[in-house]
This record gives sequence, C-alpha cells and structure tokens, in this order.
Amino acid sequence: MKYRRFGRTDWQISEIGYGMWGMAGWTESDDAQSAKSLDLAVENGVTFFDTAWGYGEGHSEELLGQLIRRHPTKKLYTASKIPPKNFKWPARPEYRFEESYPTSHIVTFTEKTLKNLGMEQLDLMQFHTWDDGWSNREEWQRAIEDLKTSGKIAAMGISMNRWEPENGIKALQTGMIDAVQVIYNIFDQNPEDVLFPLCEKLDIGVIARVPFDEGTLTGNITKETTFPDGDWRGTYFVPENLLSSVAHADALRPLVPEGMTMAEMALRFITMNKTIGTVIPGMRKARNVLANTATSDGKGLSEALMTELRNHKWVRKPTAWSQ
Repeated sequence: MKYRRFGRTDWQISEIGYGMWGMAGWTESDDAQSAKSLDLAVENGVTFFDTAWGYGEGHSEELLGQLIRRHPTKKLYTASKIPPKNFKWPARPEYRFEESYPTSHIVTFTEKTLKNLGMEQLDLMQFHTWDDGWSNREEWQRAIEDLKTSGKIAAMGISMNRWEPENGIKALQTGMIDAVQVIYNIFDQNPEDVLFPLCEKLDIGVIARVPFDEGTLTGNITKETTFPDGDWRGTYFVPENLLSSVAHADALRPLVPEGMTMAEMALRFITMNKTIGTVIPGMRKARNVLANTATSDGKGLSEALMTELRNHKWVRKPTAWSQ
C-alpha cells in the first residue's frame, strides 16, 4: 500500500481508502461480512475509513468504531459526515442555512457520531451536503472552531454535491475547511478544472469518491441490470441513466489493458492524479478488498492510456434522479 500526505492535516493516509456506505442501508448488507472485509482492508494497509451518520442512521459508524477497537495498535483515520437537518440530499439553493446546518445541529450530530464510534475525537468531520450560498454564514465557522478547540474533531471537510465540483469553492476560500470529498473518476473529470488547483493552492486534502460511477465502471452493469427492491441504485439507474451509462462504459472496453479489469483501470486512473489524497471505493466483499488494495502498487497507467481515457470525460448536470 502506498501512502499520501493529506493536505495541511499532514496525515499520511492510504491512497486506497474505504467507503462504508454499502455497510448499512443497502440491501444484502451483512454485518459479519462487513467486519471481515474491514479487517482484511486493515491487513492490506488501508488506514482511512469514510462513513456517515446517514449510512443506516449511525449503524455504519458503529461498525467503524468496532473496527477501531479490534485494531488498537494501528492508527486508523476516521471520517464521518453530518446529515443536513432537513435530511434532504443533495443540497439545493432554496434550502435555507437554518434548515440545513444550524450550530446546535452540527454539535448534536458530531456528538452522536462520537457516541456511535465510542471515541472522544473524530479525525475528520464533514458536511454531508453543501451549497455555497451558506459560505458567508459565521455560525458554521464558529462551530468548527469550537469543535476543534474542544478536541471533538481534528479536521473539517465538505462533501460536494454530485456533479457540482465548484459548489463549495467559496467555503474552501474561508480557510475553515481542511478537506473536500468529491466525485472523481474516468467520466467525472470536472474537478480538475477549478477545484483541484484551488485545493493544491490552499493545501486542502482531497477524497475521491464514486470511483466506479456507482458500478458503471466495474463493467458489470448492463442494459438488463435490475436491483432488489429498496436498493438505492434502483432509483439512480433509471432507464435514462442506465442506458447512457452502459453506452459510455461499453466505449471504454476496448481500452482495458490485457490482464486488467475495468474496475482496476478506473482506480488506477484516479491514483495517477497526485492531488488526490485517497480514493474510497465501497468494498463489502473480501474479493473486492483484495482487488482494490492491490492497485496501490505505484504502477499506475501508461501515459498513452491516460491520454485516451481523458477523451471519455462526461460532463453531466444534476437531475431529479441524480441525488
């Protein structure tokens, strides 16, 4: 496993992290299986784990807390997220700050997270949604200062809305934000335009999420794919999105190097960008843990292939189904 400096926190974290959304709230999630996969990730060098209260109303946080206690001699970095008070994803311009992140809500859910983890301090707390219309409000800035001063959090971040990598720039410019989490993959290359250069300038840590485009970039989703009742992906891969996503993935198939899967190519594409501190694929099963962590070998992809993959940039705008 390779390790990278995470912005001005100066943490050295694994370039392959662990996204824990699939460990709670999805169909077919299983705690015993999750625990085995998490332990296997630690054994293979993963040190950064990203969860949220919204993942099973704290259940995923509890699983992370159990992992920390099973590995007391290892420094594992914990990251979670505060849900918006109105519990609506993503943030929209018409949502008032008061119904999203008032100070009392920020404090209450930070304390809920610490209780679920069974810890006194969280390494990284993040706003689970964001709209830059809130950036000039001093309340959230003072709340962050108080949480750091009290020792409840070490750093604060923002999780950017899907396909809005610049809706958060103003917040980053306040100097109050230490990290940003954003969708970045072969299709979603837009963060390179404005967000990443600013993060480099301000020394802000970057977390790349959705590396497989919710599954499209694994190469396993087809036009006939269906999801179990209650599975979030069923609401995301509506026919309009499913057909277009499969077409974009099919266009990539001729580029996958011999002996490599599309998923491996997708992860290696991300690790080639040195602005990224860590990428957080979901890894519910042991075989996924082994496959994903194996990509952190410093080999990356050839420049010729990277040039080809850059031609597959797919500019998308938020829709009713994109969530």
